[in-house]
Amino acid sequence: MPDVITVHPAEPGDGDVLGEIHALSWGVSHGPLCTPKVAAAGIEERRTKWHGILAEGADGILLARLNERPGAFARFGASTSRPGLAEIHTFFARPDVWGSGLAMALLTTVLDRVREAGYDDVHLWTLRDSAQARRFYAKNGFTETGRTHDHDFDEGPPLALVELERAVPGC
Repeated sequence: MPDVITVHPAEPGDGDVLGEIHALSWGVSHGPLCTPKVAAAGIEERRTKWHGILAEGADGILLARLNERPGAFARFGASTSRPGLAEIHTFFARPDVWGSGLAMALLTTVLDRVREAGYDDVHLWTLRDSAQARRFYAKNGFTETGRTHDHDFDEGPPLALVELERAVPGC
């Protein structure tokens, strides 16, 4: 039987689900680049922060499921730094679904929603040292803009981020 992928808006009760996906993925992608104390605190923060975000009624959060099991989510909307562009603010998938097509389906739905909202271009920031994330985005039409910045976790070295951008399909 083929895998079934569904993507739908996150609901107020999905805070634990989003938090667990975020914590698991962040722990693998970011944790090794942080000090152990920062990694542990970052994982714990990600497990609990989504309840508040969902309670605020935040738009633009999609949850993707593989065979009905939550596996990935994204938060997107207007850019916080580039007026007129959309931004993918958060995009994480559980490591056990990497390569399953779930993230690709989620990204396709995000891009459809961004186009429906009237945006022609979308950008995002990802870790410079995350080869896997950069390959995923490049495979999906994103190119690096040359913009970079560091994210400081208040302990240990800052982590370098790179900006990627692409045109929204169908615009």
